[in-house]
Amino acid sequence: MARISASTRAGVALFVFSVGLSGPGEAGQQPQSGRDLYLNACAACHGPDGKGMPRSIVGFDIALPDLTRCSFATPEADADWFAVAHSGGAVRAFDRRMPAFGEALNNEQLTSVIRHIRTFCTDKAWPRGELNMPRALLTEKAFPENEALLTVAASGDAATTSIIYERRLGARSQFELVAPVAFSETDLGGWRTGVGDLAIAGKHVLFHSVGRGSVGRGSIVSVAGEVSFPTGDEDDDLGSGVTKFEPFVSYGQLLPRDSFFQFQGGIELSSDSERAPHEGFWRAAIGRTFFEPNFGRAWAPMLEVVAAREVEDDASVAWDVVPQLQVSLSRRQHVLLNVGVQIPVNGRQDRPTRVLCYLLWDWFDGGFLSGWR
Repeated sequence: MARISASTRAGVALFVFSVGLSGPGEAGQQPQSGRDLYLNACAACHGPDGKGMPRSIVGFDIALPDLTRCSFATPEADADWFAVAHSGGAVRAFDRRMPAFGEALNNEQLTSVIRHIRTFCTDKAWPRGELNMPRALLTEKAFPENEALLTVAASGDAATTSIIYERRLGARSQFELVAPVAFSETDLGGWRTGVGDLAIAGKHVLFHSVGRGSVGRGSIVSVAGEVSFPTGDEDDDLGSGVTKFEPFVSYGQLLPRDSFFQFQGGIELSSDSERAPHEGFWRAAIGRTFFEPNFGRAWAPMLEVVAAREVEDDASVAWDVVPQLQVSLSRRQHVLLNVGVQIPVNGRQDRPTRVLCYLLWDWFDGGFLSGWR
Protein backbone atom coordinates (compact mmCIF):
# COMPACT_ATOMS: atom_id res chain seq x y z
CA MET A 1 0.00 0.00 0.00
CA ALA A 2 1.33 3.44 -0.94
CA ARG A 3 2.23 5.64 2.06
CA ILE A 4 0.23 8.82 2.40
CA SER A 5 2.45 11.89 2.71
CA ALA A 6 2.36 14.08 5.81
CA SER A 7 1.11 17.06 3.82
CA THR A 8 -1.74 14.95 2.42
CA ARG A 9 -2.68 13.82 5.92
CA ALA A 10 -2.78 17.43 7.11
CA GLY A 11 -4.95 18.41 4.17
CA VAL A 12 -7.36 15.54 4.72
CA ALA A 13 -7.60 16.36 8.43
CA LEU A 14 -8.31 20.01 7.66
CA PHE A 15 -10.98 19.03 5.09
CA VAL A 16 -12.70 16.66 7.51
CA PHE A 17 -12.64 19.31 10.20
CA SER A 18 -14.08 21.93 7.82
CA VAL A 19 -16.94 19.60 6.87
CA GLY A 20 -17.55 18.89 10.55
CA LEU A 21 -17.91 22.61 11.24
CA SER A 22 -20.24 23.24 8.36
CA GLY A 23 -22.40 20.15 8.96
CA PRO A 24 -24.78 19.45 11.82
CA GLY A 25 -23.02 18.70 15.08
CA GLU A 26 -24.18 16.86 18.13
CA ALA A 27 -27.61 18.19 19.11
CA GLY A 28 -27.27 20.69 16.27
CA GLN A 29 -24.36 22.48 17.98
CA GLN A 30 -20.91 23.23 16.64
CA PRO A 31 -17.86 23.20 18.97
CA GLN A 32 -17.31 26.79 20.09
CA SER A 33 -14.97 26.71 23.10
CA GLY A 34 -11.26 27.12 22.48
CA ARG A 35 -10.63 23.70 24.00
CA ASP A 36 -13.17 21.97 21.74
CA LEU A 37 -11.86 23.70 18.65
CA TYR A 38 -8.28 22.83 19.56
CA LEU A 39 -9.15 19.17 20.11
CA ASN A 40 -10.93 19.02 16.74
CA ALA A 41 -8.45 21.05 14.68
CA CYS A 42 -5.04 20.82 16.32
CA ALA A 43 -4.74 17.82 18.61
CA ALA A 44 -4.11 15.33 15.78
CA CYS A 45 -0.61 16.80 15.45
CA HIS A 46 -0.02 18.89 18.57
CA GLY A 47 -1.60 16.41 20.97
CA PRO A 48 -4.51 16.97 23.36
CA ASP A 49 -2.05 18.14 26.04
CA GLY A 50 -0.01 20.37 23.67
CA LYS A 51 3.15 18.29 23.91
CA GLY A 52 2.99 17.03 20.32
CA MET A 53 2.11 13.62 18.94
CA PRO A 54 4.83 11.03 18.30
CA ARG A 55 6.52 11.08 14.90
CA SER A 56 5.27 7.55 14.23
CA ILE A 57 1.70 8.86 14.36
CA VAL A 58 1.99 12.19 12.53
CA GLY A 59 4.13 10.63 9.78
CA PHE A 60 6.93 13.20 9.45
CA ASP A 61 10.36 13.59 11.03
CA ILE A 62 10.27 17.22 12.11
CA ALA A 63 9.74 17.44 15.87
CA LEU A 64 6.56 19.22 16.86
CA PRO A 65 6.88 22.04 19.40
CA ASP A 66 6.03 21.43 23.03
CA LEU A 67 3.34 24.04 23.70
CA THR A 68 3.62 23.42 27.44
CA ARG A 69 7.21 24.69 27.45
CA CYS A 70 6.88 28.29 28.62
CA SER A 71 10.20 29.39 27.11
CA PHE A 72 8.76 28.49 23.70
CA ALA A 73 5.12 29.47 24.12
CA THR A 74 5.31 32.87 25.82
CA PRO A 75 7.80 35.07 23.84
CA GLU A 76 5.58 35.45 20.75
CA ALA A 77 2.57 37.75 20.70
CA ASP A 78 -0.94 36.49 19.94
CA ALA A 79 -0.72 38.25 16.57
CA ASP A 80 2.12 35.92 15.50
CA TRP A 81 0.25 32.81 16.66
CA PHE A 82 -2.82 34.08 14.81
CA ALA A 83 -0.89 34.64 11.57
CA VAL A 84 0.42 31.06 11.51
CA ALA A 85 -2.92 29.52 12.53
CA HIS A 86 -4.79 31.56 9.91
CA SER A 87 -2.44 31.27 6.94
CA GLY A 88 -0.23 28.29 7.77
CA GLY A 89 3.44 27.88 8.56
CA ALA A 90 4.57 29.37 5.25
CA VAL A 91 3.31 32.85 6.18
CA ARG A 92 6.17 33.12 8.70
CA ALA A 93 8.59 30.89 6.75
CA PHE A 94 8.02 27.94 9.07
CA ASP A 95 7.38 24.38 7.91
CA ARG A 96 4.61 24.13 5.29
CA ARG A 97 3.18 21.06 7.01
CA MET A 98 1.44 23.48 9.37
CA PRO A 99 -1.89 23.97 7.50
CA ALA A 100 -3.90 27.19 7.20
CA PHE A 101 -7.18 27.24 9.15
CA GLY A 102 -8.34 30.67 7.98
CA GLU A 103 -11.10 29.20 5.79
CA ALA A 104 -12.27 26.63 8.33
CA LEU A 105 -12.32 28.91 11.40
CA ASN A 106 -13.33 32.54 11.69
CA ASN A 107 -11.23 35.11 13.54
CA GLU A 108 -13.13 34.72 16.80
CA GLN A 109 -12.69 30.95 16.77
CA LEU A 110 -8.98 31.22 15.99
CA THR A 111 -8.59 33.67 18.85
CA SER A 112 -10.30 31.28 21.26
CA VAL A 113 -8.00 28.46 20.15
CA ILE A 114 -4.97 30.64 20.85
CA ARG A 115 -6.31 31.49 24.29
CA HIS A 116 -6.60 27.78 25.01
CA ILE A 117 -3.04 27.18 23.80
CA ARG A 118 -1.91 29.88 26.22
CA THR A 119 -3.19 27.77 29.12
CA PHE A 120 -0.61 25.04 28.41
CA CYS A 121 2.11 27.18 30.03
CA THR A 122 1.15 27.13 33.70
CA ASP A 123 4.07 29.20 35.04
CA LYS A 124 2.81 32.79 35.21
CA ALA A 125 6.30 34.16 35.83
CA TRP A 126 6.93 34.33 32.06
CA PRO A 127 5.96 37.71 30.49
CA ARG A 128 3.73 37.45 27.43
CA GLY A 129 5.00 38.31 23.97
CA GLU A 130 2.55 41.24 23.67
CA LEU A 131 4.84 43.09 26.10
CA ASN A 132 7.81 42.68 23.75
CA MET A 133 7.31 46.10 22.17
CA PRO A 134 9.44 47.43 19.30
CA ARG A 135 12.96 48.34 20.41
CA ALA A 136 13.73 52.05 20.33
CA LEU A 137 17.21 53.31 19.46
CA LEU A 138 18.08 54.64 22.93
CA THR A 139 15.31 53.72 25.38
CA GLU A 140 16.02 50.31 26.92
CA LYS A 141 12.90 48.16 26.89
CA ALA A 142 11.71 46.15 29.86
CA PHE A 143 11.14 42.78 28.14
CA PRO A 144 13.96 40.18 28.50
CA GLU A 145 15.28 39.07 25.12
CA ASN A 146 17.35 36.60 23.11
CA GLU A 147 18.82 38.96 20.52
CA ALA A 148 21.98 40.08 18.77
CA LEU A 149 22.39 43.61 17.42
CA LEU A 150 24.79 45.60 15.32
CA THR A 151 24.42 49.29 16.21
CA VAL A 152 25.92 52.39 14.63
CA ALA A 153 26.02 55.93 16.03
CA ALA A 154 27.74 58.49 13.80
CA SER A 155 28.31 62.25 13.73
CA GLY A 156 30.65 64.34 11.61
CA ASP A 157 33.93 63.47 13.37
CA ALA A 158 33.19 60.33 15.38
CA ALA A 159 31.36 57.03 15.13
CA THR A 160 30.82 53.95 17.25
CA THR A 161 29.80 50.51 16.06
CA SER A 162 28.73 48.04 18.74
CA ILE A 163 27.94 44.35 18.79
CA ILE A 164 25.37 43.56 21.49
CA TYR A 165 24.54 40.04 22.62
CA GLU A 166 21.48 39.45 24.83
CA ARG A 167 20.52 36.13 26.39
CA ARG A 168 17.46 35.40 28.45
CA LEU A 169 17.98 33.71 31.82
CA GLY A 170 14.84 31.90 32.91
CA ALA A 171 11.46 33.59 33.00
CA ARG A 172 12.33 37.13 34.02
CA SER A 173 16.04 37.86 33.65
CA GLN A 174 18.51 38.76 30.90
CA PHE A 175 22.29 38.96 30.49
CA GLU A 176 23.93 41.35 28.02
CA LEU A 177 27.40 41.93 26.55
CA VAL A 178 28.36 45.08 24.63
CA ALA A 179 31.51 45.22 22.50
CA PRO A 180 32.01 48.61 20.81
CA VAL A 181 34.49 49.67 18.15
CA ALA A 182 35.06 53.43 18.16
CA PHE A 183 36.24 55.73 15.37
CA SER A 184 37.45 59.31 15.86
CA GLU A 185 38.93 61.84 13.47
CA THR A 186 42.49 63.07 14.08
CA ASP A 187 43.66 66.67 13.82
CA LEU A 188 45.45 65.76 10.60
CA GLY A 189 42.28 64.49 8.96
CA GLY A 190 42.87 60.77 9.42
CA TRP A 191 40.90 58.36 11.62
CA ARG A 192 41.76 56.47 14.77
CA THR A 193 40.10 53.11 15.28
CA GLY A 194 40.04 50.84 18.30
CA VAL A 195 38.05 48.95 20.87
CA GLY A 196 35.77 51.16 22.95
CA ASP A 197 34.60 50.65 26.52
CA LEU A 198 33.32 47.08 26.93
CA ALA A 199 30.18 46.63 29.05
CA ILE A 200 28.13 43.93 30.74
CA ALA A 201 24.53 44.32 31.91
CA GLY A 202 21.72 42.47 33.60
CA LYS A 203 17.95 42.92 33.67
CA HIS A 204 15.14 41.49 35.81
CA VAL A 205 11.39 41.86 35.38
CA LEU A 206 9.61 42.98 38.56
CA PHE A 207 6.04 43.08 37.25
CA HIS A 208 4.12 42.21 34.10
CA SER A 209 0.48 41.96 33.18
CA VAL A 210 -1.62 41.54 30.03
CA GLY A 211 -5.38 42.06 30.09
CA ARG A 212 -7.29 39.00 28.89
CA GLY A 213 -9.13 39.60 25.64
CA SER A 214 -8.54 43.34 25.73
CA VAL A 215 -6.68 45.45 23.19
CA GLY A 216 -4.29 48.08 24.49
CA ARG A 217 -3.95 46.69 27.99
CA GLY A 218 -0.72 45.47 29.49
CA SER A 219 2.40 46.75 31.24
CA ILE A 220 5.84 45.57 32.28
CA VAL A 221 8.44 46.95 34.72
CA SER A 222 12.10 45.91 34.98
CA VAL A 223 15.20 46.93 36.91
CA ALA A 224 18.63 46.69 35.34
CA GLY A 225 22.25 47.66 35.73
CA GLU A 226 25.19 48.06 33.35
CA VAL A 227 28.91 48.27 34.09
CA SER A 228 31.28 49.65 31.44
CA PHE A 229 35.03 49.25 31.72
CA PRO A 230 37.75 51.66 30.48
CA THR A 231 39.04 49.39 27.73
CA GLY A 232 39.05 52.16 25.13
CA ASP A 233 42.03 54.48 24.73
CA GLU A 234 41.05 57.80 26.33
CA ASP A 235 43.96 59.68 24.70
CA ASP A 236 42.63 58.73 21.26
CA ASP A 237 39.02 59.59 22.20
CA LEU A 238 38.05 55.92 21.97
CA GLY A 239 36.94 55.55 25.59
CA SER A 240 35.98 57.44 28.73
CA GLY A 241 38.97 56.38 30.81
CA VAL A 242 36.78 55.51 33.83
CA THR A 243 34.58 52.67 35.03
CA LYS A 244 30.87 53.49 34.98
CA PHE A 245 27.92 51.85 36.70
CA GLU A 246 24.44 52.57 35.35
CA PRO A 247 21.43 51.38 37.37
CA PHE A 248 18.04 52.10 35.79
CA VAL A 249 14.38 51.14 35.62
CA SER A 250 12.43 50.40 32.43
CA TYR A 251 8.69 50.52 31.88
CA GLY A 252 6.50 49.52 28.94
CA GLN A 253 2.80 50.18 28.41
CA LEU A 254 0.55 48.82 25.69
CA LEU A 255 -1.85 51.38 24.21
CA PRO A 256 -4.89 50.95 21.95
CA ARG A 257 -4.57 50.52 18.16
CA ASP A 258 -1.18 48.73 18.30
CA SER A 259 0.44 51.72 20.00
CA PHE A 260 2.90 51.63 22.88
CA PHE A 261 4.83 53.79 25.34
CA GLN A 262 8.21 53.01 26.89
CA PHE A 263 10.26 54.77 29.56
CA GLN A 264 13.75 54.39 31.00
CA GLY A 265 15.23 56.37 33.87
CA GLY A 266 18.46 56.00 35.81
CA ILE A 267 21.81 57.43 36.82
CA GLU A 268 25.30 56.93 35.43
CA LEU A 269 27.88 56.77 38.24
CA SER A 270 31.54 57.31 37.40
CA SER A 271 34.54 55.92 39.28
CA ASP A 272 36.17 59.33 38.91
CA SER A 273 33.66 62.20 38.91
CA GLU A 274 36.39 64.72 38.14
CA ARG A 275 37.13 63.09 34.79
CA ALA A 276 33.56 61.99 34.02
CA PRO A 277 30.77 63.55 36.12
CA HIS A 278 27.86 61.51 37.42
CA GLU A 279 24.81 61.95 35.22
CA GLY A 280 21.09 61.34 35.56
CA PHE A 281 19.06 60.45 32.49
CA TRP A 282 15.52 59.70 31.39
CA ARG A 283 14.22 58.57 28.05
CA ALA A 284 10.76 57.96 26.64
CA ALA A 285 9.52 56.49 23.36
CA ILE A 286 6.06 56.41 21.88
CA GLY A 287 5.09 54.69 18.67
CA ARG A 288 2.68 52.52 16.77
CA THR A 289 3.05 49.35 14.72
CA PHE A 290 1.47 49.09 11.28
CA PHE A 291 1.15 45.74 9.50
CA GLU A 292 1.02 45.19 5.76
CA PRO A 293 -1.98 43.15 4.54
CA ASN A 294 -1.94 39.35 4.76
CA PHE A 295 0.39 39.33 7.76
CA GLY A 296 3.18 41.06 5.87
CA ARG A 297 5.93 43.40 6.91
CA ALA A 298 5.65 45.38 10.17
CA TRP A 299 6.47 49.10 10.31
CA ALA A 300 6.90 50.90 13.64
CA PRO A 301 7.50 54.68 13.53
CA MET A 302 8.61 56.01 16.91
CA LEU A 303 9.55 59.28 18.54
CA GLU A 304 11.95 59.35 21.46
CA VAL A 305 12.56 62.23 23.85
CA VAL A 306 15.92 61.94 25.61
CA ALA A 307 17.17 64.03 28.55
CA ALA A 308 20.39 63.98 30.58
CA ARG A 309 21.78 66.16 33.34
CA GLU A 310 25.14 66.09 35.10
CA VAL A 311 24.87 65.83 38.88
CA GLU A 312 26.18 69.33 39.56
CA ASP A 313 24.51 72.40 41.03
CA ASP A 314 24.83 74.58 37.94
CA ALA A 315 24.22 71.89 35.32
CA SER A 316 21.40 72.20 32.80
CA VAL A 317 19.30 69.47 31.21
CA ALA A 318 20.33 68.43 27.70
CA TRP A 319 17.27 67.56 25.60
CA ASP A 320 17.21 65.56 22.36
CA VAL A 321 14.49 64.22 20.09
CA VAL A 322 14.96 61.05 18.05
CA PRO A 323 12.49 60.35 15.23
CA GLN A 324 12.98 56.85 13.85
CA LEU A 325 11.44 53.98 11.91
CA GLN A 326 11.75 50.27 12.61
CA VAL A 327 10.87 47.77 9.87
CA SER A 328 10.90 43.98 9.77
CA LEU A 329 13.08 42.58 6.99
CA SER A 330 12.51 38.82 7.14
CA ARG A 331 9.22 37.01 6.58
CA ARG A 332 9.56 35.55 10.08
CA GLN A 333 10.01 39.11 11.38
CA HIS A 334 13.04 38.09 13.43
CA VAL A 335 15.44 40.41 11.58
CA LEU A 336 14.67 44.11 11.96
CA LEU A 337 16.20 47.43 10.94
CA ASN A 338 15.77 50.74 12.75
CA VAL A 339 17.10 54.07 11.47
CA GLY A 340 16.75 57.45 13.15
CA VAL A 341 18.36 60.83 13.85
CA GLN A 342 19.24 62.19 17.30
CA ILE A 343 18.63 65.93 17.14
CA PRO A 344 19.71 68.22 20.01
CA VAL A 345 16.99 70.60 21.19
CA ASN A 346 19.34 72.82 23.21
CA GLY A 347 23.11 73.20 23.47
CA ARG A 348 23.53 72.54 19.78
CA GLN A 349 26.97 74.18 19.70
CA ASP A 350 28.34 71.43 21.96
CA ARG A 351 26.31 68.41 20.82
CA PRO A 352 26.17 67.42 17.15
CA THR A 353 23.30 65.72 15.39
CA ARG A 354 23.89 61.97 15.16
CA VAL A 355 22.61 59.29 12.79
CA LEU A 356 21.63 56.14 14.68
CA CYS A 357 20.69 52.70 13.39
CA TYR A 358 20.66 49.06 14.35
CA LEU A 359 20.26 45.69 12.68
CA LEU A 360 18.55 43.29 15.09
CA TRP A 361 18.45 39.50 14.94
CA ASP A 362 16.10 37.63 17.27
CA TRP A 363 18.18 34.44 17.22
CA PHE A 364 15.66 32.50 19.31
CA ASP A 365 13.35 32.43 16.24
CA GLY A 366 15.95 30.82 13.97
CA GLY A 367 19.17 31.47 12.12
CA PHE A 368 19.87 34.84 10.54
CA LEU A 369 19.59 33.41 7.03
CA SER A 370 16.48 31.35 7.75
CA GLY A 371 12.94 32.65 7.74
CA TRP A 372 13.21 34.90 4.70
CA ARG A 373 11.02 32.98 2.20
